[in-house]
Amino acid sequence: MIRIDFLGTGNAFTPSGRLHALTLVDGKILIDTPPTLITQLRRKGLKTSEIEHLLFTHWHADHTFGFPFFMLERKYISDPMKEHELKIYLRPGGKEKLSKLCDVGFPGSLDEVEDMAEWYEEETLELTGTNWSFDRFPVCHTPETDPHGYELIHKSGIKILHCGDSGPCEEIEKRAEDADVVILEMGMPDIGDFPYHYTPSDVIRFWKMFPESLVLVTHNYASSKNISEGFRTPDLPKEIYQLEDGDAIEINQNGDIKILNNC
Repeated sequence: MIRIDFLGTGNAFTPSGRLHALTLVDGKILIDTPPTLITQLRRKGLKTSEIEHLLFTHWHADHTFGFPFFMLERKYISDPMKEHELKIYLRPGGKEKLSKLCDVGFPGSLDEVEDMAEWYEEETLELTGTNWSFDRFPVCHTPETDPHGYELIHKSGIKILHCGDSGPCEEIEKRAEDADVVILEMGMPDIGDFPYHYTPSDVIRFWKMFPESLVLVTHNYASSKNISEGFRTPDLPKEIYQLEDGDAIEINQNGDIKILNNC
């Protein structure tokens, strides 16, 4: 059984009812480290030491600024004896960026952060101890953040496309043809031209191109449903699922997908 939990579904502004976008795969693979990370893990009942694999999509603050807190909690609270391995997957130069972030945030407390994990810069790799491998690919987002998505391939053949933060992108569309599930960000409303983000209209166009894939929307600009303040949740076709914090999906051995609604 595959399980993917969405511990947060908001964009950088954390709209009402949403924490920063955060995806957890099979309870041990985490994609990005947003500032709200520790709160999100605690709500799920997870310790940082239970995370074995950490994948980064890009360097924006809402995807990285929780990293010093993650490592600090792991060092002093959940794994002080260093009994649990952590593997980190990121682009070249990423280790230096995250080490500097730790030094700025907690100088003297995380001097050895580079020795607290194994670091990998490969674009394609198997996640040891799991049934997953990944292929990392470039996406269309703020170029200075070195944006990438992940094609997650399960040993059963199931493919999950986690697009990170990206606007409409040829690379995403090429890979979506074979994907069972596509996780798209929808960071902006239909109020202008935003090449680095999907808008509701973009999401609908994408779904029409790939109706066989389950399209899940996260990194949402809109407030949680039933909240009247801020941007209202847009009306999308029922086949497109706008995730809420705490939602999850389960995929059985036959490839059947079940959406678990937290509400």
